[in-house]
Amino acid sequence: MTRVVLTGTGAISACGLGVDALWASVVEGQSGVRAVSFERLENQRVGTAAALSDADKERVAQSVGHRMRDPVAQYALVAAHEAIAQAKLGEDDFGDRCGVVIGSGFGGAKTLDDNYMAFGVDKTMRLDPMAVPKIMNNAAASWVSMDTGASGPLYSPSTACSSGSQSIGLAYQLIKAGAVDRCLAGGAEASLVGGVFRVWELLRVMTADKNRPFSKDRNGMTLGEGAGVVVLESLESAQARGAHILCELVGYATNSDAGDLLRPNPDRAANCMQMALSDAGLDAASVGYVNAHGTGTVANDVTETKALRSVFGEDLDGVAVSSTKPVHGHALGAAGAIEAIVTIKALMHQIAPPTINFNEMDPKIGFDPVSNKARPIQTKAAMSNSLAFGGINASLLFKSFDG
Repeated sequence: MTRVVLTGTGAISACGLGVDALWASVVEGQSGVRAVSFERLENQRVGTAAALSDADKERVAQSVGHRMRDPVAQYALVAAHEAIAQAKLGEDDFGDRCGVVIGSGFGGAKTLDDNYMAFGVDKTMRLDPMAVPKIMNNAAASWVSMDTGASGPLYSPSTACSSGSQSIGLAYQLIKAGAVDRCLAGGAEASLVGGVFRVWELLRVMTADKNRPFSKDRNGMTLGEGAGVVVLESLESAQARGAHILCELVGYATNSDAGDLLRPNPDRAANCMQMALSDAGLDAASVGYVNAHGTGTVANDVTETKALRSVFGEDLDGVAVSSTKPVHGHALGAAGAIEAIVTIKALMHQIAPPTINFNEMDPKIGFDPVSNKARPIQTKAAMSNSLAFGGINASLLFKSFDG
């Protein structure tokens, strides 16, 4: 089977525009969470989110704004442009041998919310005539394809919080099987709008305080937005064009709990990690860093820790595990892609980013998730995990490239 390498990364998040801004914030523990309010949303209980700054939103709109693009597609394009620039792809590197796999949980949430308000509240029929192409879940992937001329296979997984991870995994499988030479892969989400925010409030899983994954006093997650896109290539393709290789993607697995819609099954999550290790030909002892799903909800962090202990056993205490969601927020369909990029940077720089806001070890969890301060690591392999509503698990394994 073909070896798959990474040659480019791009990101947009509450931390700013670009991977450098994301990585600096994550390593330094500087959170992008800020105060948010939504027009006509009364009795708002949660007052913060990891939202893009107004200045960054304006920069995005000026660079890739279009009357047929919802912000979710704009975010994907900005991230894709950065990844393409880093990979130094030229016009001849796209075409039929280049695929696009970019997922999203909500698709064009702002367009949908604006039109619902216009129709249901303002009682007007002056709706956006471009609403359908802006709302559809594949819009981000399709715009990236059209913008670049990548005319190979196009997919848009919509698997809640696993969308970004599954997209990267599917692209990896396409390249590994020889169906394409390279793929632009990742996830995008722009769902910080009034209607979406309110229904998340009603689920009672968002914190009105600070997001504290794995901490005894954790009480919920913080919503985020943004996009992450990577350039994946076959090793042969990357070497033929003299590309700089960042690292290698050596393992991927995904499975379903086939159980509860909202509560993850630790046995199935553990099975997913084991399958990714098997795909990579690695044992658990080879992995020195894990970027956990780590939402900061009471239930998720306990079940995820059970899964990690099932895979790593007593050696888990020797593995650097962190959740970076308190910095960039839980970006839903983009989360897995953003966190995969953080994992890649951790591997490249040999630094495990911290889990900020951690106060006290929970005896039900019983380990220190690289709390509050980054740590040096020495490892050739790192894992990124996603556990989504719907019982969807995805694990990605990255390895330092050694020729």
